[in-house]
Amino acid sequence: MGRYVVRRLLQMVPVFIGATLLIFLMVNVMGDPIAGLCGERQCDPATAAQLKKEFGLDKPVWQQYLTYMGNVFTGDFGTAFNGQEVTELMATAFPVTIRLTIVAILFEIVIGITLGVVTGLRRGRPVDTSVLLLTLVVISVPTFVTGLLLQLLLGVEWGWIKPSVSTDATFGELIVPGLVLASVSLAYVTRLTRTSIAENKRSDYVRTAVAKGLPRRRVITRHLLRNSLIPVVTFIGTDIGALMGGAIVTERIFNIHGVGYQLYQGILRQNTQTVVGFVTVLVLVFLVANLIVDLLYAVLDPRIRYA
Repeated sequence: MGRYVVRRLLQMVPVFIGATLLIFLMVNVMGDPIAGLCGERQCDPATAAQLKKEFGLDKPVWQQYLTYMGNVFTGDFGTAFNGQEVTELMATAFPVTIRLTIVAILFEIVIGITLGVVTGLRRGRPVDTSVLLLTLVVISVPTFVTGLLLQLLLGVEWGWIKPSVSTDATFGELIVPGLVLASVSLAYVTRLTRTSIAENKRSDYVRTAVAKGLPRRRVITRHLLRNSLIPVVTFIGTDIGALMGGAIVTERIFNIHGVGYQLYQGILRQNTQTVVGFVTVLVLVFLVANLIVDLLYAVLDPRIRYA
C-alpha cells in the first residue's frame, strides 16, 4: 500500500504541472486584463505599460508561468488587480465552499445511497418507479431553476429560510443551498446505487450468504452494499472537486461569497491571478480526492490489493 501511495503521488506531479499549464494558457488568452482596469476608457500607453510591468504581464507567457509556479511552491499565489493577495481571498472563500460542499456530499450519501438501496432491492415495484421518475425530473431541471424556485418558496413566500446567506455562512444557512447544489448529483447517485444493487443482488456470493442463513440486514450491509458502493464512491469522489468548482450558479443565487463567487468575479474582471490561483487549488482537490477514492476500493472490496 505504501509503495502504491508513493507511486500515485509521483504521478500527480506531471498531471498537476500539465493541468496548471493548460489553465494558465487558457486564462491568458481570454483578453487583455489591463483593459478592464481602466474602466470604459482605454488606458493610455504609459499607464498600460506600467501596470503590465507591475503585474509581470510584460514578460513572455512561458516566463510568467515559471514565475507563477515558483511562487506557488512558496505559498504565494500572486496579487489580484485590486491589490489584495489571492491567498487572502482563498482564506475567506474556501472555508465557505468547503462547508457548502460537505452539506451537498452528505445529501448525496445519506439520501442518494438510501434511495438507491431501497429501489435496488425493490426493482420494478411502485416505489422504484416513483423514485426513477423523481430523479429524472431532478436531472432534467436546471440547477438555477431549482435554486430560484426554492429561494422563492422557502425564503420569500413561506419565510422558512433567509433568501440570502449571511457572511458567516453557517451550516444551518447552507442546508438549502447544499441541497440545490447536490440535487443533480444526488439523482445520479440514486440511480447508480440502484443499478449496482440490483445487479449484485443476483451474484453468487450473495446467494451463498443467504444460503448460510445470515440475517438479511447483514447480507445487505456486509456483502451486497460494500461491493455495490465501488462505482458510487468513484462518482462521489470525482464530484467533490466538481461541486467546489461548479458552485458558481448556486453561490450567485444565494449570495454566497465562496469559490464560485470569486471565480465569477475573476472571470468577469479578467483577473488572471485570481482565476489561475483558485483553479490551481481545485486541481489539487481533484487529485487528492481521486487518490482517496482509489484507497477506499481496498476498504470496500477485500479482493482489491495494491502492491
